[in-house]
Amino acid sequence: MSMRSLDDRIRLARDLIARADNIVAFTGAGISTESGISDFRSPGGVWDRYRVVTYQEFMADEEKRKGYWKMKSELFREMGGAKPNRAHLALAELERRGKLTCLITQNIDGLHQDAGNSPDKVIEIHGTNRTAYCLGCKKKWPIDEVQARLKECGFDPRCDSCGGLIKPSTISFGQGMPEQEMRRAYEAARGCGLMLMIGSSLQVEPAASIPPEASRGGAKLIFINRDATPWDHIADVRFHEDAGEVLSAIV
Repeated sequence: MSMRSLDDRIRLARDLIARADNIVAFTGAGISTESGISDFRSPGGVWDRYRVVTYQEFMADEEKRKGYWKMKSELFREMGGAKPNRAHLALAELERRGKLTCLITQNIDGLHQDAGNSPDKVIEIHGTNRTAYCLGCKKKWPIDEVQARLKECGFDPRCDSCGGLIKPSTISFGQGMPEQEMRRAYEAARGCGLMLMIGSSLQVEPAASIPPEASRGGAKLIFINRDATPWDHIADVRFHEDAGEVLSAIV
């Protein structure tokens, strides 16, 4: 359906939303680019300027761990001033109308909650950048408190209770996915009548398998992503326009 006009696709999407009782959203980094946050593939963005540090490297190599925290300090500044955009606000509005029952996100920026989505309805499968925790005793801090002492501690912060390594509450490459959040995400996907897939390339597993899980459960799917994905063929309606433009027009 991507060959239809934009107006036709918006009408089709509105009709699917009007008829659906249990809508689940699945969002990736593309929904937040309008808020000024770089996605993983943005040229010149934070992710483009730093080497990815795996969880195993973070644990074993002090220099790589320091590089990781330097990258994170830039990302904190980028995310610190970010505000929800039209796409975030549209999803919050769908929840207010009683349509959106669950929001699964790959994002770590917290903008869905800032937009007004209920925290208990948001499943952050890649964690959150708003807190950090000790890998030893599991003590937690607001990320601002850790960020404030990064230079003082040489970009290698340690727990003030047990001396353990501190890490943002995000899932790094090579780190296991959170079991409870993934279980909730798959259950929500299997049980929904309509899934809105917004701003994800659907190339990173296991998250990429969540929209196909919804399709196998009989759900209709609306894809909103600037680029094609490996799963475009399962979508009932596809948009390659900006998420904010499309969702504000639909909602």
